Amino acid sequence: MKNISKTIRKAAVTCLAGSFFLISIDSIAQRRGGGGGGGIHRPSGGGQARPAHQSRPAVTRPSANKPAVTRPGSNGSGTKVTRPGNNSNRNTVNNRNSNTINRNNSGNRNTNISGNTVNRNRNNVNINVNNSVHVRNNRNTYVRPPVRPYVRPPYVYGGYRYNTFHPYYYHPYRPFYWGPVWHPWGFFVATLAVTAIVVSVESTQYHYDQGVWYTSTNGGYTAVPAPVGGTVNNIPSGAQTVNTGTVNNYYYGGTYYEKDGNTYKVVAPTAGTIVESLPEGGEEVTIGDVKYIKFGETYYQPVQVDGKDKYEVVQVEKE
Repeated sequence: MKNISKTIRKAAVTCLAGSFFLISIDSIAQRRGGGGGGGIHRPSGGGQARPAHQSRPAVTRPSANKPAVTRPGSNGSGTKVTRPGNNSNRNTVNNRNSNTINRNNSGNRNTNISGNTVNRNRNNVNINVNNSVHVRNNRNTYVRPPVRPYVRPPYVYGGYRYNTFHPYYYHPYRPFYWGPVWHPWGFFVATLAVTAIVVSVESTQYHYDQGVWYTSTNGGYTAVPAPVGGTVNNIPSGAQTVNTGTVNNYYYGGTYYEKDGNTYKVVAPTAGTIVESLPEGGEEVTIGDVKYIKFGETYYQPVQVDGKDKYEVVQVEKE
């Protein structure tokens, strides 16, 4: 019995010594952070272990070309204005609910009067007039002879003599713009202004308004050459004074007037008269080697006086 008791005591002492030895080794391993075997690693402070370098996902940024953004317009009508992003092609589309107005900065004037479209261009003339209207007005198809004889020989061609005081100096026919109320021969209007007056010339009635003469036609009025002998109390303020060699004439829109007391009377042009400009409605015609401007049966020769382009009334005679 004694031997058995001793044996049990030795075994207990041995177990206690082994346990104490294992506990000592585990404590040393934890203090050194040891790496061997089955030790448990716990960071100080009770936090979880994190890797030294944490990989972050790539961040994708949009390019400089932003998509178009549609914002409501400022006109209050629900119209939208589309603005593109910051790309190199910046085009702003503004769709406004309004009428479209076409303005030409080149000097062209477009007027729609009583259905007639007039394109006034000082270089190229394109007037919508009824060229089939032939006005029988023989009182303005001739010229009065000059007051002094010609010193230059005439230009002869096709059995006619064309007399002028100045040499021929060609320059293109550029119609002068007399204003929005002036119309060339053949121009049709449905109504006249309240300023129009009636003038009777040899039992024919004309309507005169601000330098333009009209006759009544179906549904309106047509601009015609001014009848010689027609008398009015006033002429437009833009009339030019021209010298015929004896008395001064007043020239406006291709028509010549002479002062007759307190009135102005339409007269035929006098041969040799120089004018600075011609209105719309003339025709450039070529006769031999010369180009004249023809109004009705009156011919104008391009000339140059004092360094300026002008026109001289030509006297045409049959050989």
